[in-house]
Amino acid sequence: MSLAVVYSRTIRGLEAVEVKVEVHIAPGLPNLHLVGLPEKAVVESRFRVRAVISQSQFEFPMQRITVNLAPADLPKGGGRFDLPIALGILAASGQLPGGALQDYEFLAELGLGGELRPVRGILPSAFAAAKSGRALVISKSNATEASLVPNARTYQGDNLLDVCAHFSGNGERSLQAVGAVDVPRDDPDAADLADVYGQHHAVRALEVAAAGGHHCLFLGPPGSGKTMLASRLPGILPEMNEEEALETMAIRSLSAEKIEIRRFYRRPFRSPHHTASAAALAGGGSDPHPGEITRAHNGVLFLDELPEFNRQAIEILREPMESGCVHLSRAAASIEYPARFQLIAALNPCPHGEDVDECGRCPGPEWQLRRYYARLSAPLLDRIDIQARVPRVKWSGDGAAAHTGETSAAVRARVAAAYEHQLHRQGVCNARMRDADIRRLCGLSRPDVRLLHRAVEQRGLSMRAMNRVLRVGRTIADLEGSERVERAHFLEAISYRSMERLFRV
Repeated sequence: MSLAVVYSRTIRGLEAVEVKVEVHIAPGLPNLHLVGLPEKAVVESRFRVRAVISQSQFEFPMQRITVNLAPADLPKGGGRFDLPIALGILAASGQLPGGALQDYEFLAELGLGGELRPVRGILPSAFAAAKSGRALVISKSNATEASLVPNARTYQGDNLLDVCAHFSGNGERSLQAVGAVDVPRDDPDAADLADVYGQHHAVRALEVAAAGGHHCLFLGPPGSGKTMLASRLPGILPEMNEEEALETMAIRSLSAEKIEIRRFYRRPFRSPHHTASAAALAGGGSDPHPGEITRAHNGVLFLDELPEFNRQAIEILREPMESGCVHLSRAAASIEYPARFQLIAALNPCPHGEDVDECGRCPGPEWQLRRYYARLSAPLLDRIDIQARVPRVKWSGDGAAAHTGETSAAVRARVAAAYEHQLHRQGVCNARMRDADIRRLCGLSRPDVRLLHRAVEQRGLSMRAMNRVLRVGRTIADLEGSERVERAHFLEAISYRSMERLFRV
């Protein structure tokens, strides 16, 4: 036949969109034309495909070859179309039975020796292929992540000859089926909260943050344990369900990260350096890739030395902290990525790294402290529910500090119980509670309402901050197993906003 159709996929956000690779061979000057909005990496595939077909002892047609990547209005990038283009040329020239290809989709880059190379985005592509009823052919390097997709028919191969032998009925060389794997739930490498010495107030704040999905800010001098506390948050968060885990793995696949089976249920923990740009945090590029806030989806985004980040970069966090997604607009497309992360930020009390005194003074000039805190905007701080001090650990006479005594497993049990109660009650965690639910579930007595209004006026809190105080109070009540938000719960919640004055020096 002179016309062949081979199926493949391209990535648009988290969606794997079907692409028909249509190959037509006609008399004319020998040439290979690629149409259908191919980007440079796809255009260059014509040179790889020609070399691979000749290297694999097939005949490259010396005619006019037209390859159309449909739909024509969707940009296509990467080397993922090498294998379907090569198979389309072989089928259109009669060297491969084209009818056998209709029940399969193909995703792999080709090396000049014919070997199949991995591409990103296999996990969402395997989901889409299974939904369409077709099998998926990939390289062996992508087999691990494809094995995570239930009810998918996936085959792996070493090179182009293996793929062609599979459809030609050659028993000597063929593709191998990718089987499902057992995914362990335990995480032996997780850092334990029992390693933290002292810092009872900060550990309590971390537990409240974990139970309600609240954003948290730690303020303390270098070496006080801010990073240590933040790294232990994933270990006390409720375990991801299978849907969340697959979504997290799909993001890792799009980001070309190594997929490890043992990390399937582990919540992501991202800690970008303070030199990270706005594009590194939000994502970007002509073909927008996920940024750090998307890679932290369903997990933790830790920003150490928060005032050292570029102001434009950290201001990007404001919308995703509210909506749980990030929008990337480009001339060719508009992409939406999920970004429901839990922010843990850390900063020193002053630019010198020393503790400020009770009056908020630091050893240096006042203008330095004022400029240091001015790098953080009020709208961003408004969205951080919990602010906790992490002072220097005081050592006892025998050279040992006071131990917290609780393991991550013990804290996680309380957190999971409170979290499940929230999901059963309102369908989401307390940090994402709707305003209507706040009035219904966080009601205070009249004396407590007056106390709240007085605290709001004294601290200069906004209405958003007041609602967040009520959400935190609801979380504390859930940890205590209380159906009502009592005064003790509310007072603890308002204590987590006691550092507002520091940011208004």
